Amino acid sequence: MAKRGSDKSERALRGRAGRMRGGRGSGRASRGQVRLWGRHAVEAALMNPDRQHHKLWATREGVESLSGDLPPDFPVEWADVADLGRLVARDAPHQGLVLECAPLEDIHLADVLDADPARPLIVLDQVTDPHNVGAILRSAAAFDACAIVTQDRHAPPESGVLAKSASGALEIVPWARVVNLARALEEIAEAGYWRIGLAGEAEATLADALPAGPVALVLGAEGEGMRHNIEQHCDALARLPISEAMESLNVSNAAAIALYAAATR
Repeated sequence: MAKRGSDKSERALRGRAGRMRGGRGSGRASRGQVRLWGRHAVEAALMNPDRQHHKLWATREGVESLSGDLPPDFPVEWADVADLGRLVARDAPHQGLVLECAPLEDIHLADVLDADPARPLIVLDQVTDPHNVGAILRSAAAFDACAIVTQDRHAPPESGVLAKSASGALEIVPWARVVNLARALEEIAEAGYWRIGLAGEAEATLADALPAGPVALVLGAEGEGMRHNIEQHCDALARLPISEAMESLNVSNAAAIALYAAATR
């Protein structure tokens, strides 16, 4: 990745960005594209060879913050902070960088089940908040999970909000979307994984339930938890030993703790 030269001439934003002058940003990309913002999300996307990059809007300070260099012919349009604010979701911290690129290619469940069985797998049941899914991706990268698995219809799309929360992990952790999550859990079991569903009402703690071999950690949406059919497709249910003073944890916090427990067993 390489920074652009030191041409001092600033160009006004053209096209969609120019039309948004004086208006509020939405973060919506061109049809069929994804718009990412923030240094970690943009830098990781630029360094991902599986990404097709279309255009970077940036301040010069934003480009200088990147590690490495942008190719000399990379499509960059210089902008000021206010202009970039109109390209992203309202009040989003873009850090001087907004990238429009193609979505990542679909990943099949069979591909991630061929990964190192010592690495845990995360399965999310109807976790729809992009901040939570992004944070879970970040924890999955930190604790070397092999992938996350979600149902296609009940998970957030790839987006700038999600990528910003993931802090670069969207480009690192494989994300398999499936049509039928229960069937996917059956395939996960056939691949040799022990499926543990996190449930506050479970009798066993996660530490007691963790096996020595491959493990898939299954988490449901906050409040509702896992659906009954998904619980039925788990080999065991387990809880985190939190204080009675708190009813539950945010799902992304629970995922981080569960991943740490799996990494240190």
